Amino acid sequence: MSNPIDIHHLARLARLSLTPDEEHAAQKDLESIITMIDTMQAVDTSGVTPMANPLEASQRLRSDAVTETIDIDRFQATAPDTEDGYYLVPRVIE
Repeated sequence: MSNPIDIHHLARLARLSLTPDEEHAAQKDLESIITMIDTMQAVDTSGVTPMANPLEASQRLRSDAVTETIDIDRFQATAPDTEDGYYLVPRVIE
């Protein structure tokens, strides 16, 4: 690894309080994760077709049908001011 990971700095940014042993363990864990990512990125995938779902599954979608109606008059009955189904509010930007 060319650049060492500054665990103390990362812990401070994450607002974590780590003991020296925890910092050492985190350092080793992050280094192994980065090594694994580097190994995976080194694999030639130029001939592999990208896929959105490895299981070739499709989602079961429900029909897009109206199942409930809204009683606008009932909801707007207690509003101070309405017009054409809209709530009227005082202007806040001039």
